Amino acid sequence: MKACSDDVTLFLCGDVMLGRGIDQILPHPCDPRIYESYCKSALDYVELAERINGAIPRPADYAYPWGQALEALDESEPDLRIINLETSITADGQPWPKGINYRMHPGNVGCLTAAEIDCCVLANNHVLDWGHDGLAETLRALAEAGIAYAGAGLNSAKASSPAVLPVGEAGRALVFGRALASSGVPDEWAAGEDAAGVYLLPDLGSSTAAQLIGHMQAIRRDGDIAIASIHWGGNWGYYVTPAERDFAQHLIDGGFDLVHGHSSHHPKGIEIYRDKLILYGCGDFINDYEGISGHEQFRPDLGVMYLPQLARASGRLVGLRMAPFRMRNFHLSGATEEELNWLTNLLDSKSAGWGTRVLRQGPMMTAHTA
Repeated sequence: MKACSDDVTLFLCGDVMLGRGIDQILPHPCDPRIYESYCKSALDYVELAERINGAIPRPADYAYPWGQALEALDESEPDLRIINLETSITADGQPWPKGINYRMHPGNVGCLTAAEIDCCVLANNHVLDWGHDGLAETLRALAEAGIAYAGAGLNSAKASSPAVLPVGEAGRALVFGRALASSGVPDEWAAGEDAAGVYLLPDLGSSTAAQLIGHMQAIRRDGDIAIASIHWGGNWGYYVTPAERDFAQHLIDGGFDLVHGHSSHHPKGIEIYRDKLILYGCGDFINDYEGISGHEQFRPDLGVMYLPQLARASGRLVGLRMAPFRMRNFHLSGATEEELNWLTNLLDSKSAGWGTRVLRQGPMMTAHTA
């Protein structure tokens, strides 16, 4: 259902990891060599997934990883589609010596355009996995595909600048991408005055929040929607630190309309604060972790499509719908009844302490203040 002209509907999700195993099944795979201590070929991840759930088509078309999520997007008709892109886009560069390196071949950028992605947040711990040359090629590939990006750039000024996305005839959405070292971003990746990199926040203190708020207020015009997209925290666990919550609330108090948090491999709790949405961790949406054991209690194969509807004039949250999906055969399919119920109960329990309730509504979930 398309939002009325007074509202803006967004598609948001967490990590979209199109490198490594996903890249290998697409039409233009990179050299599969990787440099992990336990795997030397990205094809190992494809074979592991196939061992668990059966054959994966090769080559798959660009739309394949998105699966049934594309139908849900078409039905929801969001005004903007914003993701955290958890990979570099390069066939060159040198692997950064960090143990795990993700990359997707530039020839496979059609995997992003197939989902009509408007903006990729790049402030994360994988965008420089193939060095500064790999980052430069990532920026070129996105620009050539007509996809905006935020949170990384050829210098600190560019990395700090928001993606400015048109909404309707005169409106705009401003997407500020930021990262914290707590998500695994190396300090050396921080963009400098003459150095490419990501925009790395020094801490979650009030002065850091005030600086980000001031940057936003200097750019914002009446009717703009301001989004802070932040890569923070570890991969596993539902705990939100007091500093993270204070920082998110400080941003809302300062005029941001939505905080889009990511890094955790599973969804975390939701807060509706002063009628504005805070997503502390959106979880993975697309990845190649299928068949990897060790964190089954978090059910990382389950992902969530977040569809917040905001009032265009004020940024106030009008409603939040969430669609659940399951990653299988490197392909998103609709969640089962049991999976939907599990996700609903999980998000409700992790959000209730902040005065937010999550309820099931048919094949979707909704959130509202208690």
